[in-house]
This record gives sequence, structure tokens and C-alpha cells, in this order.
Amino acid sequence: MKIRVQEEDFSVQKEYNELKTNPKAGAVVMFVGNVRDINEGLKIDKMFLEYYPGMTEKALHSIVEEASRRYSIEDATVIHRVGELDINDQIVFVGVSSKHRGEAFDACEFIIDFLKTEAPFWKKETIEGEGKWVDARESDEVAKKKWK
Repeated sequence: MKIRVQEEDFSVQKEYNELKTNPKAGAVVMFVGNVRDINEGLKIDKMFLEYYPGMTEKALHSIVEEASRRYSIEDATVIHRVGELDINDQIVFVGVSSKHRGEAFDACEFIIDFLKTEAPFWKKETIEGEGKWVDARESDEVAKKKWK
């Protein structure tokens, strides 16, 4: 299991290669989130992400451990970027390896749904030169409820 919070970009290919090294893993499922240019109809210039060092990594570990209890996975990687990000920059990588694709898909979706609502990250979007802190989305809370 690998958990990282970092400013620098990541290589999807490198992370995939590491997840597929286990010969028991017949499936690798990945999710990559990117900075989009529009949120709630407003054009975004850039984004800034903050986090709570130590607490954020602990929350991410707990989320992945819960996914491991629920699903038969071989390995998982979560990388989340912080700092200033431009449009189309990668923000988050979630990768899961498992013997079978169903478990890998479910675990990957579970991890990203809980990451969006449980991990302490704060997002500020710059729109027309002004920064605005973004509240959690109701749709993320709805997505999380399906796992209860």
C-alpha cells in the first residue's frame, strides 16, 4: 500500500507498472482526477489545494484499509497533489490491484468516494483573478452513502 501527498506531478505509467508486479494480480484499475476548467458554470483559471500534514495521510490510510477489509485486493496506491495546480494538471491517482476486476473496480470507486468526503483537503479555485474556497459537493456525500 502506498499513500503520498505531494506537490510534484506523478507518472500514471510508473504507478501502473508498480501495481502490476504482483503475479496474483489479474486486474489493475486506476482513477486519475484532473483539474477541469469549469465548476458550477464558472471558468476556473487555476486551483490551490491545502491539506493537514499527518492527519491527511492517516485518513487516506484508513480509507484504503477499509477498502482492503471490504474487498479482496492485492495492493493499492493513492497519490494526491497539493499546492497550485493549472487546468488539466493531474490531482489524484487511485490504483488498485486484485485477482479479479470486480473487486478492483469496487475498491477503486470506494476509495475515491471516501477520499472526496473524508480526507482533509481544502480547495480554492481562482476565477477571474479572485480566489474562492470551495465547499464539499452534495453529490460526493450521496456517492459515499451507497457504500454504507
